[in-house]
Amino acid sequence: MIKPATTRNNRTTTSRNIDRQTRPRTQHNAFARIGATARWALAVAACLWLAWCTAVGPLYWNDSSIANFGALNALFGILAFAIYLFIVVVLVRKAHHQPALGWAADRATGERTPRTLIPRSWRTTWRKRAATFRITKTGIWLQRISACCGRWIVRCTDKRWKIALVLVIGWLWVPTTLLAAFGADLRSQACEFSWAWNQWTGLKQPYIGFFSFAPMDIYPTAHYLWPDSPTYLTDQHNILLTLWYGSTLAVSRYFTGSNDWGIVLLAAIQWLFAIGCIAATLHRFLNLPWLARNEYVDFAHPERGGRFAPTRLGRPERGMRATLPSQSAHAPARIITILFFLLCPLAVFSTISLTKSPLFAFAFTWAFGIWYELYATSGDRHAPAHGAPFLARFHRLPARTFLAFLAANAIMLISAKYAWYVLLFEFVLALIADRRHWKVYVFALLVPTVLIHGGISMAINSGIIISGDPIESHGVQLQQIARIANKAPETIPESARRKLAPVFNLDQMAEAYFQQDADPVKSSGIQSKKVSYRWRSVTPESMKHFNEAWLETVRANPVVAVDALMAKCFGYFDIADLPYVSMDYYVYNDQVTSNSTWIKYYNANWRAWVANTSRQISRTPVLGWPLHGNFYVILTLLIGAAEVILRRWRTLAWHLPLLLLMGVMITAPANNFERHMLPIAFCFVFLCLTFWRDSHARVSTANTGARACTTKD
Repeated sequence: MIKPATTRNNRTTTSRNIDRQTRPRTQHNAFARIGATARWALAVAACLWLAWCTAVGPLYWNDSSIANFGALNALFGILAFAIYLFIVVVLVRKAHHQPALGWAADRATGERTPRTLIPRSWRTTWRKRAATFRITKTGIWLQRISACCGRWIVRCTDKRWKIALVLVIGWLWVPTTLLAAFGADLRSQACEFSWAWNQWTGLKQPYIGFFSFAPMDIYPTAHYLWPDSPTYLTDQHNILLTLWYGSTLAVSRYFTGSNDWGIVLLAAIQWLFAIGCIAATLHRFLNLPWLARNEYVDFAHPERGGRFAPTRLGRPERGMRATLPSQSAHAPARIITILFFLLCPLAVFSTISLTKSPLFAFAFTWAFGIWYELYATSGDRHAPAHGAPFLARFHRLPARTFLAFLAANAIMLISAKYAWYVLLFEFVLALIADRRHWKVYVFALLVPTVLIHGGISMAINSGIIISGDPIESHGVQLQQIARIANKAPETIPESARRKLAPVFNLDQMAEAYFQQDADPVKSSGIQSKKVSYRWRSVTPESMKHFNEAWLETVRANPVVAVDALMAKCFGYFDIADLPYVSMDYYVYNDQVTSNSTWIKYYNANWRAWVANTSRQISRTPVLGWPLHGNFYVILTLLIGAAEVILRRWRTLAWHLPLLLLMGVMITAPANNFERHMLPIAFCFVFLCLTFWRDSHARVSTANTGARACTTKD
């Protein structure tokens, strides 16, 4: 009688244990499926956004509306979505070491083979012909030339000074034949400093008045922001950059009588700065300098290993030389990366373009390389693919690299006002993803942000400088109100009109509306301009009701409001849209050709030919896309979507600032303004290299881990 009861109890206990072991696994599988679904949903949402921008692009090219969305637009959107999603799927499959088109099973044998668009018989024939060609004299000769070129490409770029020399040679024609590139912003900054200098030297000038027109009235800045005591410096273009540009041009006027020599000097300094930033970043991504180089191998301890190769093949008497680590980039990656910076107009013209965005972009690229070093030495599971040894202990950032990181972040803060948002965002992500480097992040990110941004805020509060107008951050709202006033003024509620009246003249606002740019609506420009924004009479109290009036206006006509939003930002994500303002604009415009003293006569025909040729090539359908900034924005977004699917969270932690910069582009005054896309374009090649190395990290980590475990046993 007792035995059956005992057996029954044992069975019950066994079943309970099985349930306890199975339940967590089942729950884990359910959570994994939910997480995978959420990640793929996010990637699909990114593809839908890109497809939507592509679909509505033709509508806004013709100044139309989404109300006229037709079958052709739907076809464009479907094709774009299919292409973008296919790219994401291919990236994910390649990261998992799977064929791009998946597997195909043989019906007879059941063998799995990679699915391709080319028939197997054709591939077999081509392989046989290629194998036959390789053993011919011509094939052997080509293989030797290819190997020789590959070795020399690596040897010519295996050190920072060699990369810098390549950039100097490749970019030397830019400052010597074009001298400098600039626009109206530089002239405004020089004017601001000049008026401030006149005030400091005791010269009385117009200030606040109905008939007066000071430099602060150009953008303009609301008069309620002006201190009671006259001051002519503003934070419109970042005060520190204004002081740097303005003082240099003032010294140039003092010694030479014109701004031109100062402009050339500023362009030359930025050209050198660009070479230093790009060379340092290329060196980090291509050569992985944080690895112990063979030059420092202790020959008294041969067990520590080393990498050597003959100085010259076939001549052993010339000895051996140190070689780069196996994780460093090979010749094709090096030549593609360097050619991008040497040939792409986005990079070439930025080296001498005296605006805030190129300076910020080069500093951001410099910091991006240091972020890569921090990531590669953080102990991440993908770190072995970037040079960090398997199961290596924590590596501190070298003092020289730390100072470079600090300098790059400080220059970003000096060049662009939105840089402090980017740095704070990076700081939060860095503490989440890599807490062991917290001291680096505090002193290289947080401290300069507090000192520089805090110092500027204190100067504004004390009345030393004038703050930028808050209306600058309302570009989307301004465009929506202006488009509704232009297209359907009768739909604006009367209550909204009353609230907007102290801030804007709706009639002038409707006339000034231009869907590509919000500056006309903000009354930016010289004295003869439409007064849409009542910057002379607006008060903080009247601005309090602006958001309420905007919301009432948008609710009354949501279709036109959506049109205004999309018309202002779709070009950043539509691969077929041409740039509203490309980088060649700064090479050839009225400020250069008419308002300069002698620069306009220096190689005038050559300058015009360079700008026009670049513009014509970039306008070539499909072939000109790699010369546009939105090409790199779109591909960066797709790579980010693939990283989300692959759960590369540490990589995303230092790639997400690129997404934040896309948000800055959407809120920028103009649509498809190429200078806002420069940081993303410069970092794209490095993003691809990181993705490729992360995709190969699993195999290398597994192999290294197996060797480490075997040695330990």
